[in-house]
Amino acid sequence: MAGKRPEPDVWIVIPAYDEAGMIGRVVADLGSLGHRIVVVDDGSRDATAARAREAGAVLVRHPINLGQGAALQTGIDFALRQDARAIVTFDADGQHRGTDIPRLLDSLKDADFALGSRFLGGAAGMPPLRRLLLRAATLFTRLSTRLDLTDSHNGLRAMTRRGAERIHLRQNRMAHASELLSQIAASRLPYVEVPVTVEYTAYSLAKGQRTSDAVTILIDLFARRLYQ
Repeated sequence: MAGKRPEPDVWIVIPAYDEAGMIGRVVADLGSLGHRIVVVDDGSRDATAARAREAGAVLVRHPINLGQGAALQTGIDFALRQDARAIVTFDADGQHRGTDIPRLLDSLKDADFALGSRFLGGAAGMPPLRRLLLRAATLFTRLSTRLDLTDSHNGLRAMTRRGAERIHLRQNRMAHASELLSQIAASRLPYVEVPVTVEYTAYSLAKGQRTSDAVTILIDLFARRLYQ
């Protein structure tokens, strides 16, 4: 995408909790794309807010930790209030690549949601058991939403303004990803999957990419279905 004019009406939303060790680098790397960046500090106990602001992001803060789903919704709402034409969601732990964002945004020419898939792209360093559990979560989500997906819990995604206005997350914790897909299905707006790369580093594995988190995803998914 070299030479393409930056789009200031595109906002990148980054939910973050205790990510002082990585958030500055993540924001700085994304800065070269020319988009606006908002970091939602979800009640961090460390210097996440300061590092994000120093790197050039707009900062929104939760006074207490509410969970990634709540932080994501706060960021989406904020971007919509800033007249965002398109919104990208991006993880704070360095597992995503900013170079995947142009492809996601290009895909919005024909869809309202562009969903990143590590299983169509790459998943470097993914633990085998986690791969199996994420496959199971994807199968469950496909059955419950009837969306034809290969990856149901990827935090790298893009949406048009029209698509973002249909998202109203109530699940604050891990199950928010499945809830978001359910709302995409209910919206009947067009969606596409886009190959992206997820890198499992020692930092991301320690911060929140543990295999036990995949088990939590499955438990949350089944619990949410029971109470619907």
